[in-house]
Amino acid sequence: MTSMNQQTQSLLSPIELGSISMKNRVVMAPLTRNRAGEGLVPTAMNVEYYRQRASAGLIITEATLTSAQGVGYPNTPGIYSKAQIDGWKKVTKAVHAEGGKIVLQIWHCGRVSHSSMLPGGMKPQAPSAIKPAGEVYTYEGMKPYETPAAMTTDEIKQTIDDFRTAAYNALSAGFDGVEIHSANGYLLDQFLRDGSNQRTDEYGGSIENRARLTLEVVDEVCKIWGSDRVGIRLSPLQPFNDMKDSQPEKTFEYIINELNKFNLAYLHITEMGSENPGAAGPEFDLDLCRKWYQGNYMTNSEYNFDTANVAIQSGDADCISFGKLFIANPDLVERFASRAPLNTPDSNSFYGGDEHGYIDYPFLDEK
Repeated sequence: MTSMNQQTQSLLSPIELGSISMKNRVVMAPLTRNRAGEGLVPTAMNVEYYRQRASAGLIITEATLTSAQGVGYPNTPGIYSKAQIDGWKKVTKAVHAEGGKIVLQIWHCGRVSHSSMLPGGMKPQAPSAIKPAGEVYTYEGMKPYETPAAMTTDEIKQTIDDFRTAAYNALSAGFDGVEIHSANGYLLDQFLRDGSNQRTDEYGGSIENRARLTLEVVDEVCKIWGSDRVGIRLSPLQPFNDMKDSQPEKTFEYIINELNKFNLAYLHITEMGSENPGAAGPEFDLDLCRKWYQGNYMTNSEYNFDTANVAIQSGDADCISFGKLFIANPDLVERFASRAPLNTPDSNSFYGGDEHGYIDYPFLDEK
């Protein structure tokens, strides 16, 4: 139901997500770009990329590794070494100097990896030893996925500690908060869904057990930051990375209701997969997620200015995150405000490479 207050809100009106004050509701979605430097350290080019996009109400960084064991792709940044922390400090300083807000998305890729990228040639870690279908991009090119190693309880506890340390390091690096990546077929999502989690211990079997790792990570991260600066991303219908669940509606109703207890800054739902009904398990209406969640609700997937405004004014969302549009339009907010034409994203330069397709998209005032 739409209130008079909601009718006066728009994509360009301010909002408070917990303790994060935003000048608009245009969020830069987390976008893996594979351009970190040696040691998976953010570079001067990465600093400029984020600085250019600081007019967003909030920037969510590309997914950032909590440990060397969590690597899944080449040249994705980390937050577990001093050099990485120092690299990110330059990013946050540049964004803040432009009046922007930025949170760090933290992840572990789990089974979506390859031994050639992991310490000592170890097998990828996963809830269960189930090989995903397909191939993974490595430093030596495309390779078939390997059968991962089912994590021991000690490895799970270490991973929780790695998320806690990453949250602390993000605080040290000057971020405004963190987003926990529990979506898109990476480690936390692998535990959550029964297609990839066939454990029989306290981290598998029932929905309560499969959700345990994500909720324990949330609890630890909130101890570092306070829940009002922590968000989380979920992808209930996303089949990416060979993900399936036999009862996604029940799975995500349970975890969203549990997340309500933390009073987080926001819940970030990606709608990806809804265009391919049944690919990740029985379809359900994602509008239910909005009904289940009692706090600030962010959503994402192929929105434009008009559809995003409709979602906010109707109360279907509080914020909208944009991916490809932010890649191609560093001044997306200004273009939305003036209803100016948008640059077209070049998909050939999304992943890896140099400045081309990264920091050389024109601003409106350059045309």
